[in-house]
Amino acid sequence: MYNECLRDSQPYILEGGCLQVDTVLNNAKIFIRGRIVEAGIAIDEGKIVKIAKDTNLPPASTKINLKGHILLPGLIDPHVHLRDQQLAYKETFLTGTAAAAVGGVTSVVDMPNNKPVTMDSFSLKERMKLAEKQVLVNVAFNAAFPKRLEEIGEIVKAGAVGFKVYLSSRIGGIDVDDDELLFAAFREAAAKGVPVAVHAEDRGIVEERRREMEKAERKDTDAYVRAHPPEAEAQSIHRVIQLAKNSGVQVHFCHLSSALGLNAILIAKKAGLPVTCEVTPHNLLLSSEQYERSGFFALTDPPLRTREDVSALWSALKRGFIDVIASDHAPHASEEKNVDSVWEAKPGVPGLETTLSLLLTQVNEGRLSLTELVRLTAEEPAKIFHLSKRGVLEEGNWADLVVVDLEQEYEIDSSCFLSKAKYSPFDGMRVRGTAVKTFVNGQLVMDEGEIVAKSGTGQIVLNGFALI
Repeated sequence: MYNECLRDSQPYILEGGCLQVDTVLNNAKIFIRGRIVEAGIAIDEGKIVKIAKDTNLPPASTKINLKGHILLPGLIDPHVHLRDQQLAYKETFLTGTAAAAVGGVTSVVDMPNNKPVTMDSFSLKERMKLAEKQVLVNVAFNAAFPKRLEEIGEIVKAGAVGFKVYLSSRIGGIDVDDDELLFAAFREAAAKGVPVAVHAEDRGIVEERRREMEKAERKDTDAYVRAHPPEAEAQSIHRVIQLAKNSGVQVHFCHLSSALGLNAILIAKKAGLPVTCEVTPHNLLLSSEQYERSGFFALTDPPLRTREDVSALWSALKRGFIDVIASDHAPHASEEKNVDSVWEAKPGVPGLETTLSLLLTQVNEGRLSLTELVRLTAEEPAKIFHLSKRGVLEEGNWADLVVVDLEQEYEIDSSCFLSKAKYSPFDGMRVRGTAVKTFVNGQLVMDEGEIVAKSGTGQIVLNGFALI
């Protein structure tokens, strides 16, 4: 087999006894080491074995002409709610990962606020077992903290790549208002070498503001925005940073939404603390004015902010202070949005099928470079969540790839989504640039908008400490 060649010090050199590889992708423009080169990729047993000019590629069982399109690392989305189990009416592992593949996303990190909550080794293993048969892209899992902190080690051994803590509500086994308990959980996660992702909104502030709005009989989207002020985000970030200082844990702040929250994170970064953060396309490209057009269908948590907050996020992104762009894909049934009161509406929007096209549009408009796009959507997510041999196009890495057409234009139409969530605050927006092929572990999964692989093609990705 060709992988016998990998024993040599230069694995990309073919020698006489080596057989043909599985797949060769030729006539491509490949993003590698920060620049575009005209070349091709040889893939064998799911991994990249050679990147070279087309004439120097080995023989292959399958050859695919990429017609001069750009080849990028597949997106790694570290903030995705795949639902399933008792929430399968919102999304399943199959529909969610089909949406990912269409959007050029080759790996996702699933969140734990499921039903049942993913908060112990048993629930994690059950979720993995169910996902394994369905997923079309690679899926890693975050867990919530368990009731007994001694179980953290077992959860890590089962394969969780990190933990997620929600500070605006109690999801999982620990009281998030108890600083001593939260610090102990952080310290255990640090000892096990996994990061903690944080939904940073102060529960006390949110609940007090909500009571005020309800007392005033307010049930519109502006009332929701007022109940989730930037102060709640910033105060929660400051609190977590203080707890993280002595625990040594790597903290990743999810869906940063405000200038006030951003300033809190910048203080921690300047102090050299192990802190990273993400922004979503909806917080980068939409303001609270969108609620006038989309109503509850644009409702997210945290909510859309002011134009000034959007500008602050872009400024931080361009200066390198934002580490990741993540979708926070949070699908709901349409009837959970089509309600009379904002307090009844479920916050969250689908994003797996729109993220890449929205960002490629920014590339076409000169607002974002391909280097920035790849760093924010592939390289950094792989580093933060320790997803080995992913996020970079290098020989020896997994062949998780997306082929993009920068010229193709279309209008976003959520009724065509493969996700069960058939709504989007971006409905009707014209975008330029899209994924035309998605390869997961070397296998073509999406071709020109159609899923062409069987369910179960994706891998369940475990952390490096998991017991195999």
